[in-house]
Amino acid sequence: MGHSIIAFIIVLGILVFFHELGHFLLARYYGVGVVTFSLGFGPKIYKKNVGLTEYCISLIPLGGYVKMVGEEPGEPIRFEDIDISFSQKPLFQKAMIVAAGPLFNFILAFLLFYFIALFSGLYVIKPVVGKVAEDTPAHVAGIQSGDTITGVHGEPVTSWEDMVNLIGNSNGDPLELLVAREGREFTVMVTPEEKIVKNLFGEDKKKYMIGIAAKGDILHIPLNPFQAVGEAVKRTWQISHLTILSVVKIVQGTVPADTLGGPIMIAQMAGEQAKAGVASLSFFIAMLSVNLGIINLFPIPVLDGGHLLFFAIEGITGITANESIREKANQIGIALLVALMVFVFYNDIIRIFNGG
Repeated sequence: MGHSIIAFIIVLGILVFFHELGHFLLARYYGVGVVTFSLGFGPKIYKKNVGLTEYCISLIPLGGYVKMVGEEPGEPIRFEDIDISFSQKPLFQKAMIVAAGPLFNFILAFLLFYFIALFSGLYVIKPVVGKVAEDTPAHVAGIQSGDTITGVHGEPVTSWEDMVNLIGNSNGDPLELLVAREGREFTVMVTPEEKIVKNLFGEDKKKYMIGIAAKGDILHIPLNPFQAVGEAVKRTWQISHLTILSVVKIVQGTVPADTLGGPIMIAQMAGEQAKAGVASLSFFIAMLSVNLGIINLFPIPVLDGGHLLFFAIEGITGITANESIREKANQIGIALLVALMVFVFYNDIIRIFNGG
């Protein structure tokens, strides 16, 4: 348990630091004074003043904040602080400062995925057939266990995923497969058949298949620095897309809300990934960073997305929301976040009692 708590604090500390660093750097870039840069909330257990800014570590490690001069609507500003006040900056600059937090979460994810790809390379499943189901297109075409699929309809294949994607996108049209067996290559024609399978979210989806299963042999592909950039972009996009899709599925009711996890679940998973090694923990942090970036862009008051929504309305209408509207919106946002936190804590506790 202690191992998980330490891993949780490290993981959350990295995520929060990068998020708040985005706000801090953009604020300083646009000449906004930063009063406080805090990792954590509540009582300060460490603090150090450098110029105008107080850097501190606070007791409750469930977030952090950057407090800027003139950040709060209606906040009194000294005459000498007008030039460094957040509220006095152009709308575009204020929006960039707010958006920098989530942006830095995506940058952190990209960097972690990049170094994982650069130093570890890729591990993919070879397109080697392990099992052929009877009375399927592959069985009729004469494909056997141990065969390697090296091409699909003229497209080279280096991994099982490549082959599955090419067959899945066939629309059921006949395909020419290039097959390697015992040192020789030959072609066979197969016509994929439509099957109903469960996707990641448990939904029934149509998929074209030929009736083979992978043997499970693994291929290691080293990547150069340029290839690692492409892989990092791909991974960041895939996790972003999956996160957004997951939120949509939860709202639609396709994915049960009790699958949501909170700090306890994150701590458990952080401990498990830390034991698995640096690469596993780095991948886990990258995934969480993408999640944090996307969640903070939700148009909910208090979150960065809520501030950006107000800025967008102001930019379109030319009207700044008055202080009372912002205050009420923030109260609603806080209430929603508290309710969500209680719900995920409840899920975590139930999961523990159920042995999950």
